[in-house]
Amino acid sequence: MRRSEVPQSAPAAQGPFMRLLRRVNADGERWLMLWLYAFITLVIVIEVIRRFVFDYSSLWGEEAARYAFIYLVWISAAVGVKNRAHIRFNVVYDHLPARPAAFLSTFGNAAVIFFACFAVYLSIDPILTSLRFGSVTEGLRLSRAWFLVAVPLGFTLVVLRAGAALYEDLGDLRHGRRPSEGERLFD
Repeated sequence: MRRSEVPQSAPAAQGPFMRLLRRVNADGERWLMLWLYAFITLVIVIEVIRRFVFDYSSLWGEEAARYAFIYLVWISAAVGVKNRAHIRFNVVYDHLPARPAAFLSTFGNAAVIFFACFAVYLSIDPILTSLRFGSVTEGLRLSRAWFLVAVPLGFTLVVLRAGAALYEDLGDLRHGRRPSEGERLFD
């Protein structure tokens, strides 16, 4: 469990807005991912039934599932950063003392923030180009910009989550603690 997830005593006068913000911070991406998974599954099931039972398929179904999947991928990247579940060299971390391990983790999160900010910057131009020329998707006939926004949105979430991890790592570095390890997929 990460230090930021350890239950702490709440302030006495915590309003409903702050409670909502805390819930969104804790579970917002997971709920979005759940709804996107459910939407993708529902659309694919409907399209399979339409194709094999009614011998008809829609243009919008495959496209809607594809774009929902793109949003799902970018939101999941931010969740991976939040949970520290992305690939890293645990062999190095495990053999380093606390302070150097915290420094390496701090450097890694700073690098993630730098590259994610660069990706946000690079992803703005295609959105502006799409808006300028009014490009639309083939099946849904919606502005392509709505779907191109998934990239800067996802990387912005990555920046926010990596920023929170960086803040936590700086505290670990300052106090000589080992950095939070997150969730390991393979041991």
